[in-house]
Amino acid sequence: MNTDIREHHESAIRFVDVCKSFDTRSKRHRVLEHASFSIPKGKTTVIAGGSGQGKSVILKLILGLLRPDSGQVLVGNQDVGTMRYKALQEVRMLFGVLFQGGALFDSLTVFENIALPLRERTKLTDDEIYTKVAATLEQLELAGHEDKYPAQLSGGMKKRVGLARALQLDPKIVLFDEPTTGLDPVMTKEIYELFTTTQQHLGYTAVIVSHDIPQIFTLADQIILVNKGELDVFADATQISCSSKPEIREFARMVMGQ
Repeated sequence: MNTDIREHHESAIRFVDVCKSFDTRSKRHRVLEHASFSIPKGKTTVIAGGSGQGKSVILKLILGLLRPDSGQVLVGNQDVGTMRYKALQEVRMLFGVLFQGGALFDSLTVFENIALPLRERTKLTDDEIYTKVAATLEQLELAGHEDKYPAQLSGGMKKRVGLARALQLDPKIVLFDEPTTGLDPVMTKEIYELFTTTQQHLGYTAVIVSHDIPQIFTLADQIILVNKGELDVFADATQISCSSKPEIREFARMVMGQ
């Protein structure tokens, strides 16, 4: 099997020569400059970089919420950048998304928040929904909290509920957008452990956008650093300080102490 075919087979997502720019008042700001990389199936990829460098833009391109100026964003063998709405909605069924703030509905209980995707996107009966949600509550140590409202939950509990909801449609890929924002170090560590055990148990592909460096690197099977439109891909954190690029080595020294 040649390299291109093997990479296609083993990748959940591929960016092929992707460019993306936005207009500002003074000029056109290039966020991604001919970006090419692969996200391997069943693994955890961490996307890191400074504020405004395009980390969340990558997630939006993957979901088809933004379209590239040029290049391809492939989920499996499908180019989400050229899809019509109906086809794109079908592809989005492959994804679970844990948003930065959890994006829970304040007027719904924990149970109702978690059940929402099942009610909106499936034809399961109420009994089937109850059974599935109850199993997730148990798995994520939320049993006993199902009748609470988001305002009654700690920050860590809200993240658990957000993850529970993201997993309801049995996604092949889960996207995490700054998942530990607002959490203290102890709770952050607990949430990281939850992410690791859940991903290993269910086997989905995880893509985590985070500013929590270097702690977030402990979860990574692959690290993508985004800086001024360019991307650098590393198999693990130890490779970062050995980069041939001076700016990457400086990043490792300043942020990672390497």
